[in-house]
Amino acid sequence: MLSNQEALAVFLDSGALMEGHFKLTSGRHSNQYMQCAQLLKYPDMTEKVVSNLTEQFKDDHIDIVIGPAMGGIIVAYEAARQLGKPAIFTERENGVMALRRGFQIQPGQRVLVVEDVITTGGSVKEVIDVVEKLGGIVAGVGVLVDRSNGQVTFGVKQTAVLTMDITSWQQADCPLCKEGKTEAIKPGSRS
Repeated sequence: MLSNQEALAVFLDSGALMEGHFKLTSGRHSNQYMQCAQLLKYPDMTEKVVSNLTEQFKDDHIDIVIGPAMGGIIVAYEAARQLGKPAIFTERENGVMALRRGFQIQPGQRVLVVEDVITTGGSVKEVIDVVEKLGGIVAGVGVLVDRSNGQVTFGVKQTAVLTMDITSWQQADCPLCKEGKTEAIKPGSRS
């Protein structure tokens, strides 16, 4: 298991932790951005960090692993590979998180929900809703980076490889916007 400091080093070494003026998926602004795609492009690093998640759930009788598109797809695939289970993902259809592409969850299946980064946990909550509406049992949530520093909870077993307290602000309260020197950029998948 990686310590928080060791995990932080992996994210820094891969270029995943960025500094600047960013607009997050939640709409909030921050001076730091975690672009996990920079880490996930390296299979060896991906295997290493995801093993920290799968180790926590190896005895939980997981039937299937699911993550939201885009950030959760590679994480779900690697977690499922390590657990020897199938991987699926949700994606937005008319603005609503849904299963597509013939993916299914059977009633009673134990589902591990994974994601690359959480700030407010909105996407994970949407995936949990999809799983529960289909009769699946959410066995746990695993994330690579918890930007809320443990403040976001999902009512199930959960773990994060890296827990950080990255400051974010509502746009109206953003000191970087008030300075007016830079415009917030949105480097994520929904920009």
